[in-house]
Amino acid sequence: MTYAWHPAADAMASTNVGRFMTEHEIADISELRARSVADPEWFWDAVVAFLGIRFDRPYSKVLDTSDGIPWATWFVGGELSFAGNCLGHPGADPAVVWEGEDGSVRRWDYAALNAAVDAIAADLLTAGVEPGDRVGIFMPMVPEAVAAVLAVAKVRAIFLPLFSGYGAEALATRLDDADATVLLTTASTSRRGKPIDMQSTADEAAALCQSPVQTIVLDAMDDPAAPALGFAAVESEHPLFLAYTSGTTGRPKGSVHVHGGWLAKVAEEGAFQTDCRRGDTLFWFTDMGWIMGPWEVTAALANGATLALFEGVPDWPEPDRLWAFVERHRVTILGISPTLIRALMPHGDEPVTKHDLSRLRVLASTGEPWNEDPWRWYFEVVGGGRCPVINISGGTEVGACFLSPHPVEPLKPMTLGGPSLGMAVDVFDDAGAPLRGAVGELVCTAPWPGMTRGLWRDRERYLETYWSRWPDVWVHGDWASIDDDGDWFLHGRSDDTIKVAGKRLGPAEVESVLVSHPAVVEAAAVGIPDAVKGEGLWCFVVLAAAAPPTDELRRELTDLVAAKVGTSFRPAAVRFTTALPKTRNAKVLRRAIRAAVIGADAGDLSSLEDPATVDAVRAAV
Repeated sequence: MTYAWHPAADAMASTNVGRFMTEHEIADISELRARSVADPEWFWDAVVAFLGIRFDRPYSKVLDTSDGIPWATWFVGGELSFAGNCLGHPGADPAVVWEGEDGSVRRWDYAALNAAVDAIAADLLTAGVEPGDRVGIFMPMVPEAVAAVLAVAKVRAIFLPLFSGYGAEALATRLDDADATVLLTTASTSRRGKPIDMQSTADEAAALCQSPVQTIVLDAMDDPAAPALGFAAVESEHPLFLAYTSGTTGRPKGSVHVHGGWLAKVAEEGAFQTDCRRGDTLFWFTDMGWIMGPWEVTAALANGATLALFEGVPDWPEPDRLWAFVERHRVTILGISPTLIRALMPHGDEPVTKHDLSRLRVLASTGEPWNEDPWRWYFEVVGGGRCPVINISGGTEVGACFLSPHPVEPLKPMTLGGPSLGMAVDVFDDAGAPLRGAVGELVCTAPWPGMTRGLWRDRERYLETYWSRWPDVWVHGDWASIDDDGDWFLHGRSDDTIKVAGKRLGPAEVESVLVSHPAVVEAAAVGIPDAVKGEGLWCFVVLAAAAPPTDELRRELTDLVAAKVGTSFRPAAVRFTTALPKTRNAKVLRRAIRAAVIGADAGDLSSLEDPATVDAVRAAV
């Protein structure tokens, strides 16, 4: 595979990571990756200095592993304010721009954001919130949600970012697990022009909780008045937030992230991976309840940039809504998921090309592996072939990225470049040995600042989930490979792996073949129990509007997979469905598809955007 994008000749002088390399006399990104992994204490100390991260009390040691690798601590003895580092920029600089579904726009500079943070902080103190208390944030992507995150951190409490599409039971489960005392919400939001009552859902959730939870409704705060509250520093390892993941079985897991490690790692990723700095406008299509919500708040504001927020869906009221937003607000860094791009492509190029997207200089993505046609559409149609696609992969528990390209290296379609800086990642075979030229388990063999400090009040589950397969090795649950040029690629979740007659197959490989057919808009591949082969390959496809669901097309798709992937992986079934179960950030929930087919428990489905899509799978023909 050839390289599609090459860095500019002046990349070493014009990018943050290039200037960092020049400052430390490092010749290229390969040398920087190697040095950052071999000497992480040097690297993270140098990052703190380069980015100007302010510690009120300097740390005495960068890394301490005396309690074991899984319990590593960072910036030992240091004290800092996460909120202070995000808000300490010139007051007149633009901080947040928001656009609602009705086209209304609100803009806050850093002075206005500071004022809103202090107003919410005053509400929290009045409600009796003390340092270490847990505070839920159940809000759409509005400016007050950003202020709420920073206000909770400012009063030294712990915030719980909660998906804005959750129902009352899903909210109550997470609030109970964290023993939260307060839930911040808003009266309503809008989706495809329909008002959604969030306050009633929040009140219902609070009533379901085992311990009292006070609900505070935050109205629009464009001109708040509250006494200024100073930034009180906390220890670097003081918990900042709990990020809940939806488990395949059992209750959701609360990943613990801390002030110092989260700030350093995500500020570095924003600066070095997406090249974010003062004067940029960063926009990631996400929800505050997913890890990319807190990520974009930190990556943008810690680097003095503007954070763009978008309420609603990307193709309503018109198919060009997202691209009009990018043009109107002069977005320079755009983050999106591969699945969302696949969903927008059927609208054609015109909704994109009729807008001036020339301000874009970095495209980013995360969520799932790419297939080539959507990647090229994003790169060529959206980015005009000018912008690197910074395709990152990490996770809620990682608190950052395991893999990421940087804007100083050439990029192949779909690649993740290589290890994120300071990350000792590898690909292992079944015996725990490094693997090259084939697909294996993505692992990490050393700690990093952004890693979860365990699961909330569940030490053993944390060790069992991530550290139990091989000693002192984090097993993430992703399939990965490294090609002959040293470029890294992902192949889907290893727990989504399909095993046909003993042969393992990642669903992404099959799905890429299916969506290459002009009749197919979206696809999902799952393994279904088979008496002979152990598992059979079942494919679910969403067809283009003009494509009829015929047996002839079914045979055509079956033959296409067999031809491209191998006759051993000829699908046992191809089913036509009207929709695939997805989360709000457009990640396909394959376990929900598999469970719908075999009648099994799908685990926690509270993150589904539309529960009716599971019924669509059951009705597939």
